[in-house]
Amino acid sequence: MISRALCEEVLAAAASTGADYAELFAEKTFNRSVSMLDSRVQQSNDNVVAGVGIRVFKGLRSVAASTVDTSREGLLRCAGQAAAALGEGTAQISIVLRERLYGDIHPVRLVPGSFRPAEKADILKKAYFAAKNADPAIVQVQGNLLDVDHNILVANSEGVYAKDRQIRVRLTVNAVADKGEGTQTGSASPGARKGLEFFTENVDPEAVGREAARQALVMAGAGYCPAGLMPVVIDNAFGGVIFHEACGHSLEASSVAYGTSQFAGKLGQQIANEKVTAVDDGTILNAWGSINFDDEGTPSHRNVLIENGILKSYMIDKFGGRRMGMAPTGNARRESYAYVTTSRMTNTFICAGDDSNDDIISSVDFGLYAKAMGGGSVNPATGQFNFSVREGYLIRNGKVAEPVRGASLVGTGSEILMKIDMVGKELERAQGMCGSSSGSIPTDVGQPMIRVSSITVGGR
Repeated sequence: MISRALCEEVLAAAASTGADYAELFAEKTFNRSVSMLDSRVQQSNDNVVAGVGIRVFKGLRSVAASTVDTSREGLLRCAGQAAAALGEGTAQISIVLRERLYGDIHPVRLVPGSFRPAEKADILKKAYFAAKNADPAIVQVQGNLLDVDHNILVANSEGVYAKDRQIRVRLTVNAVADKGEGTQTGSASPGARKGLEFFTENVDPEAVGREAARQALVMAGAGYCPAGLMPVVIDNAFGGVIFHEACGHSLEASSVAYGTSQFAGKLGQQIANEKVTAVDDGTILNAWGSINFDDEGTPSHRNVLIENGILKSYMIDKFGGRRMGMAPTGNARRESYAYVTTSRMTNTFICAGDDSNDDIISSVDFGLYAKAMGGGSVNPATGQFNFSVREGYLIRNGKVAEPVRGASLVGTGSEILMKIDMVGKELERAQGMCGSSSGSIPTDVGQPMIRVSSITVGGR
């Protein structure tokens, strides 16, 4: 993308007014998608994001600038703007870059960019029509097949000069069902850091469509959930969004470093039930949220966040690490060159435990089984959250009973962690896009089935 010699020149210009750290992030990303509605392909989009972000530190001051002009003149101009914003001073560091090859543990066999839109549409059609034809009560289906080819270069004053290519694919199907009592939606959206082989080796597109339809049909026939304080069983895979949102964001340096996290200053303390061990792992083979190195050039890690209920570590970027006096953990991420990097999750999940799913369900006399979670909101400072349940069932006398709609879970992250008193054996992960100050990035969430002894359920 940009030669090592030019990167050295640009970084030296950025650091010319006294910066003690300088960084250049360059990208060229190809985003392609095919979408379907009303039984036909509606759109085939293809766009490119390309540019450079430059950042400098001086103690606990940080300045960032970006440009789409990647000529020598354009890059030096951008570097000069960052240097001028930092203030007056003289160069304190010398820039010598050495290429680093971190390796790639995420093999891709069928590069999506080498396939025509019509060939990708064939995959999407299988999922779309499997959902549409599942039942006469399915009244609408939307489908999308996304592939991303994200090429990055990171160079910094610590000597890093490294490139990476991140290819990801994701299939999303949303189905709407109407059984005469109002419409309900079901969805399925698997993805991976793989090529189109994902849809032959790992995921059956027709099964994706059928799952979206099944969920919509179940919920279209459901009554409303009762409200109150009760035990809740949360299933695996996307159920992990509860930990991601209500707890994970509070373990990022972006809030911990400023003392605005509910878990700031609690390293070594018990913050969860002893059955809870939670990990952020960016090294998982072909996982949606995996990275070889982060957007500051730090190698990806498997970070144990909570071990047997004890807070062991945070997720830390370079600037957050400066404020905390701690080393970066490979969690610095950004949507694109136009965003300022900060600490973010990769693949974050609660590890498998020792309880069987049958025992977890049978332990509840009356409560809610949240089979699939929806969206929600959280305040990282307080940990207060509110999440919708996309597919839920009442549990009566230790048995999963009738489906219920309109359920939501309300509480705080610190509260829910202490009340997770049963953890199942079957860990699964699911894919999502996480939005924060550095934009929207791909992340995995996950967990086995868990039981929360009591939580406020919103309903009717």
